[in-house]
Amino acid sequence: MEKRKLGSSDIEIAPLVFGGNVFGWTTDDNRTFELLDAFVDAGFNAVDTADVYSAWVPGNKGGESETAIGKWFKKSGKRDKIVLATKVGSEMGPGKKGLSKKYILEAVESSLTRLQTDYIDLYQSHYDDPNTPIEETMEAYNELVKAGKVRIIGASNFSVDRLEESVKIGLQEGFTAYQTFQPEFNLFDRQDFEENIAPFTIDNNLSVISYFSLASGFLSGKYRSKEDLKGSKRSGMVEKYLTERGFKILSALDEIASEYNSNPATISLAWIIANPAVTAPIASATNLDQLKQLTEAATIQLDEAAFEKLTDASAW
Repeated sequence: MEKRKLGSSDIEIAPLVFGGNVFGWTTDDNRTFELLDAFVDAGFNAVDTADVYSAWVPGNKGGESETAIGKWFKKSGKRDKIVLATKVGSEMGPGKKGLSKKYILEAVESSLTRLQTDYIDLYQSHYDDPNTPIEETMEAYNELVKAGKVRIIGASNFSVDRLEESVKIGLQEGFTAYQTFQPEFNLFDRQDFEENIAPFTIDNNLSVISYFSLASGFLSGKYRSKEDLKGSKRSGMVEKYLTERGFKILSALDEIASEYNSNPATISLAWIIANPAVTAPIASATNLDQLKQLTEAATIQLDEAAFEKLTDASAW
């Protein structure tokens, strides 16, 4: 399977990243181990999580996903087979958030402990922190890279202006610079990425690892009416996609999926993978059948006609 480099580093990943937000939330340890083993066995090697996953679940406090991955590392012995990405900056409790040097240096130790590893391959700023000087943030990351605790760094959810400023300051100060960026991008949510983000990431050789790749599940074709949303935890996130444009996208996905003897979720991911501005999409699965749909996306080569049909159907 083709591997793609992260920025200017020597780190390579397969063109699909497993989203670890489900670990410690909708998957217990046994299911988590099963999914990760199957993911690696299928030839993939990148997992994305965050320290805050899954603090939104009643009774959780954050760190559950990292803890589950750490248990899998210990049980499986497969740490060396994974490019591990996690994030810092989201609120983990009173006074525990942001990108100050003090907090980053504390938070990384907590993540390393939960993950049962002595290094993180890709450490990412989860959200921008306007209250901390960029120089201070980049200095903290530089120390972690020099200490061998982090291999490379990335950012998520920044405005392009702040991302550009961060990259510029990092280079000016001789610090390690962001090598990756994690934006929202899928067949429905395209405009901001294509108009504003991609021109910058391409010009500056930042690898893009996109999230919400299936538009909260809408692009799987599972939700085609408000009736389908009844009882779903995703109803509030998916209802905005039930538009004329959304249905046009689903129709095109159905057509291409039939042509390739596949399904809408797989084809949606294959479209992202075929986009030269994206290194790899992030997608999650909670069972082996879902995982197979995701991993098959990396084996499908959409021809130009299929790619253009999806691109045209999702034009904004």
